[in-house]
Amino acid sequence: MNLIIDGYNLLHASGVFGRERGPRGFEQSRLALLDFLADVLGADTSKTLVVFDAARAPDGLPGRLVHKGIRVWFAREYPDADSLIEELVVDNQAPASLVVVSSDRRLQAAARRRRATAVSSEGWLAEMKKKKQREGLPIDTKPPEPGPGDVEEWKRYFGL
Repeated sequence: MNLIIDGYNLLHASGVFGRERGPRGFEQSRLALLDFLADVLGADTSKTLVVFDAARAPDGLPGRLVHKGIRVWFAREYPDADSLIEELVVDNQAPASLVVVSSDRRLQAAARRRRATAVSSEGWLAEMKKKKQREGLPIDTKPPEPGPGDVEEWKRYFGL
């Protein structure tokens, strides 16, 4: 099985976000998601490609990288990640073994046309949770509730 994940789509569905906000917030959130995926996927990381939008990415962001075995591509030369993912699905030599994770209907339709498996981000996350729970390893995709120190930090940040 090969897995292609619509990065920001899954990030939004998962609720996994980095602690930092502002200019580095997207970077921190991407890293938090990739760390989460590495934990959830285990040995399947090498079969996984995560694609992020990058049309208006800051200078210095690489086009491709590997994070804990997961291939990460930024759709720099495409209008959006969906366009790159759709091209990858069309060009795939073994679409029956391909799983596309996105809640985007356009990508789901492209995957089904090629007889690949299309899974919504929410559905995929639910399956991963069930899998980990069966293994006795529950996962929580939502960040922990803020503690008193966190609340005070936010108050200072917003000048309250």
